Amino acid sequence: MNAVIEEAVPYAWGRKHPTIVECTQSLKGVQDALYVLNGKWKLPIIIALSHGPMRFRELQRTIRTVTARVLSKELKELEMNEFLIRHVYPTTPVTIEYELTPYSETLDSVIEALRNWGLQHRERILKKDHSIDANFPEA
Repeated sequence: MNAVIEEAVPYAWGRKHPTIVECTQSLKGVQDALYVLNGKWKLPIIIALSHGPMRFRELQRTIRTVTARVLSKELKELEMNEFLIRHVYPTTPVTIEYELTPYSETLDSVIEALRNWGLQHRERILKKDHSIDANFPEA
């Protein structure tokens, strides 16, 4: 019976059902990614920093609706996961800038795929019901 479970079975449209092992690996990978990128602020912070280093207040003004407390927490987590570097300059007052690491570029295709899917989804939903437009977040 295990041989049957481990064998990939095609879906009706040509894709294959993953094996249990493949499914488990996929779930682990997705769970890890969601754990690191959890919340609604990490990707917007990364996108904002893709234009170059920024100070805390610049980031807060760019993202607009994030609170200082949440932004601080998200920046610490992004630094811990090696997506950004915090530079402290010995000026008076102290200047702190945040900059993306080269490792953050590994998210480029993820961000591009999410952007494309989000635009397609928005268009699909708006075609279906124009009253939904008010529920979509503004950029």
